[in-house]
Amino acid sequence: MNEETTSIGDAESVGDAERARADWQDRIGRRRTGTADDGPGTAGGLHAPDGLRATPGRGQVTLDWSPVPGAIGYQVYRSAGDEPPRVLDHHGGDVLAVPHPPYADTTGEPGQPYEYAVAALRDVDQPGPLSAAVRAASFDGSAPSATGNGRAAAAGADPLVRVAVEADGPTRPLHRPWRPMIGSEHLSHLLNTETTGGRPIGAELAEALRIMSTELGVSSVRAHAILCDDLGVYREVDGVPVHDFGRVDEVYDRVLALGLRPVVELSFMPRDLASDPTKTVFAYGAIISPPRDWQRWADLIRALVTHLIDRYGRDEVRQWPFEVWNEANLEVFWSGTRAEFMRLYEVTVQAVRQVDPGLTVGGPASAAAGWVGELLEHVDVSGAPIDFVSTHTYGAPPLDFRPVCARHGRPDLGILWTEWGVTPTHFNPVSDDVFAAAFLLRGMHSAANRVDALAYWVASDHFEELGRPSRLFHGGFGLLTVGNLRKPRFWALALADRLAEHELRQTLAGDGAESLVEAWAARDDDGAVTVLVWNGTLDQSKAGGDHRLGRNVRVEARGLAADSYRVRHWRLDAEHSNIVRAWQELGGGDWPTEEQWEVLRGRDTLDEYRPEQVVPAVDGTCTVEFPLPMPAVSFLRFEPVVASAAG
Repeated sequence: MNEETTSIGDAESVGDAERARADWQDRIGRRRTGTADDGPGTAGGLHAPDGLRATPGRGQVTLDWSPVPGAIGYQVYRSAGDEPPRVLDHHGGDVLAVPHPPYADTTGEPGQPYEYAVAALRDVDQPGPLSAAVRAASFDGSAPSATGNGRAAAAGADPLVRVAVEADGPTRPLHRPWRPMIGSEHLSHLLNTETTGGRPIGAELAEALRIMSTELGVSSVRAHAILCDDLGVYREVDGVPVHDFGRVDEVYDRVLALGLRPVVELSFMPRDLASDPTKTVFAYGAIISPPRDWQRWADLIRALVTHLIDRYGRDEVRQWPFEVWNEANLEVFWSGTRAEFMRLYEVTVQAVRQVDPGLTVGGPASAAAGWVGELLEHVDVSGAPIDFVSTHTYGAPPLDFRPVCARHGRPDLGILWTEWGVTPTHFNPVSDDVFAAAFLLRGMHSAANRVDALAYWVASDHFEELGRPSRLFHGGFGLLTVGNLRKPRFWALALADRLAEHELRQTLAGDGAESLVEAWAARDDDGAVTVLVWNGTLDQSKAGGDHRLGRNVRVEARGLAADSYRVRHWRLDAEHSNIVRAWQELGGGDWPTEEQWEVLRGRDTLDEYRPEQVVPAVDGTCTVEFPLPMPAVSFLRFEPVVASAAG
């Protein structure tokens, strides 16, 4: 159908539009806290971090330092002997930086002394001066790690990490940065009636997205290519533009029916509008060139937004963020220049806002945390609207862009990581490993209260950027396999979503505490305490595990009111909640038979580590101790035992 370009926003008051965008920030669950400014004396650059400390441990060296005001993150440098210092590579395949201390270096050789230094980042490509160097060496320790079934070696026990949770202490609302958004490759896949591995693509992708909503509490989905030719939104007939949003309606109708809302990534370029339609990406040929006619591009955007509001209602569409393009700072996704992308951003968001000034717009949806400062510099000059910055990174927790926003006078700007994950590499086995589960929790815990959304990329292995999957476990990006079996990463998010509502303080001590072993605790209104503990390193060379990094963990829930507590303990490790192991035990191979699918579905469970036990609260403290290999995740729930009334 043809769509005429109209505007319905002219009569909107500025105040109403601002309230609409503020409402959107509330809806995505924003709970950002903490300092966001540069601090004194940093306008021309950041000073070197002070107080760098290196603490040797078994299989690791923990580095800690004093945060630098205005830093978005830190690069860790290491050298040995006469070598010059180099940025430490934890093999994440993307930005080699972390948002905050502490940091565990597990890449070195035990017994080999290294010199360490740290630099603060003003922006992702703007490191400051190096700190004073410190020297340390990890030690080996010949003790084998505890095995996944809980039986520790008789001699040489793993180092102990103590986790003390203050159940009667102050709380704050638990921020869950995974809930606002999940990734999915391109949503036209929902309309696909073909099969992969004998499984129906569209139906299973829809079920995967439904699972994201019902089991993880996710509220929206971000995907590529809503403007690609497979949805037929734009063509020219005798040189006249024709807009047709019928198949977009089919896609968004299905998304909404699944309990989700779309994040509207405005990409890629329709063939008839492309300046160079030979420039493509992905197996499905998404066109990455600038438009050949900027006015016709603006008309298309206005027509699409007008149609969406006409079909779904202005109040509904005001809850959909509109994001400009995808990773234009990579040549593979944008054949134009940076200046042309800035023009694309400006033309696009102006077109969206001309329809309704209450809609939420942003970008640059960049790779490797790039172009955020550059986009803010552009809109500072151009006056183009922006409600959020968005960017992507892999292989490390997301950096902290609050200082960048504050430097541009926008401390309340939304911060959306619209892609994030353990690796940017297709078909990487780490995506199927337990290692990725511990990584995911480290990132979500780090991001809580300082970002508005951290969208894991992606929901499902029904994914075809470089072609469809050739086997069940192929290193796919999905939290769920083809066939919707739950990978360890899915269970990690499911456990995080089981945390109670009131976040508690916890204190960790021991070898690798807070750098290798971390915890997240919360309390509900009925007095139950939940504690999530994981053991993981950023070092992907250790993805298969390392006995030197195994730890014993003692969780002490303090300040408890009841006399005793029922304790349940769920586990992710090589032997628990690990569907990959179940498939290996069936012989592996490319795709399951029908009988094997039935067995796998029976094994697709979140496993308890040990039977429920009743633990007395001695002087208000319940203590539970267990081995925690690297990688592994444990979730404990302490529920008060209520004495029955006398008969």
